[in-house]
Amino acid sequence: MFEDYLEELAAKHLTRRLLPLESGTGPVVRIAGRDVLLFASNDYLGLAGHPEVVAAAVHATETYGAGSGAARLVSGSLPPHQQLEQALARFKGAASALTFGSGYLANVGAIPALIGRGGLILADRLCHASLIDGSRLSGADVRIYRHNDMEHLAALLAKRRAGRRTLIVTDGVFSMDGDLAPLPELATLAHSYEAHLYVDDAHGTGVMGAHGRGTVEHYGVEARIPLHMGTLGKALGSSGAFIAGPDPSIQYLLHRCRSFMFGTAPTPGSAAAAVAALQIVVREPERRRRLWDNRERLCAGFRRLGFTLAPTASPIIPILIGRAETALRFAEQLLANDIFAPAVRPPTVPAETSRIRVTVTSEHAAAHIDQALVAFERAGQMTGVL
Repeated sequence: MFEDYLEELAAKHLTRRLLPLESGTGPVVRIAGRDVLLFASNDYLGLAGHPEVVAAAVHATETYGAGSGAARLVSGSLPPHQQLEQALARFKGAASALTFGSGYLANVGAIPALIGRGGLILADRLCHASLIDGSRLSGADVRIYRHNDMEHLAALLAKRRAGRRTLIVTDGVFSMDGDLAPLPELATLAHSYEAHLYVDDAHGTGVMGAHGRGTVEHYGVEARIPLHMGTLGKALGSSGAFIAGPDPSIQYLLHRCRSFMFGTAPTPGSAAAAVAALQIVVREPERRRRLWDNRERLCAGFRRLGFTLAPTASPIIPILIGRAETALRFAEQLLANDIFAPAVRPPTVPAETSRIRVTVTSEHAAAHIDQALVAFERAGQMTGVL
């Protein structure tokens, strides 16, 4: 059975493999003994290797140990966890926050806690897999609305039984297209139809908004969407996730969210690292300015070369290619020219929409971007994309 499945994947050019790195994440990584420019990391602000972030992780590890021992409701709550949740609440302008081991754990735990059998979930077609999995685990009926199509969503809301508990689920920044959910319109529909709105702002946290507080800040709807989720493993350079919101909501999740209640707590080191990263995000807004300058330089270069880009509004810049085989050859050509930006193929994205998902960070130099554009042009010409 396993061999047949793998052979089928290979025939469709959908086989995955792990590419070993010989260095930490950064604009330049070491692969097979050579330096390669990395354009595939979600470490948007370059904080994963920041000396203060690393030092905070080391100090907490030396003080409290490498692991947390158990779930916090079982073996207690360590100071780094408490400090992190307090820092996150301040950063997000919320009353409280609750942390998880990963964004996946946050979503597959929170959604079933918020809605169950008899309820209705309306999810964007391009929602992250963790949102879809959490929706399925809830036992509620799940309906998919066309990507960012508010008319379709309104039609689905209008068809539901009066008074039926309903949860609208969406990403803030969509991870494979880089575009944004129309949060003001979503908030209006949720209010009009007495539905609840759950926003996964993993890729918005630290990046979007004047202060990096996320897509809700970008749109100015923080008061209208009081409960939302974000991750610590992207712009904040650590690992884990959080949900921030009013204190009753967070206390409810503490009592009902199974992935929090029964999951081992994040390591003290990762929690302390995230606290340090939050301090840098607040203290150094120039990191976001560099990020957006780099994003504009790279997007402009891709468009000048003639690539077809997804409608991105973030540092996620997908080059649309189509066939999985072509996307795979494109990525191989890039790596041969010292650029690491892998092909994204089904089932991660819909059929015939394979792409090179490029991400840029604040730490890429102008020379890195110019070097990448030369390599992308070569790869495009050799694969027939250009």
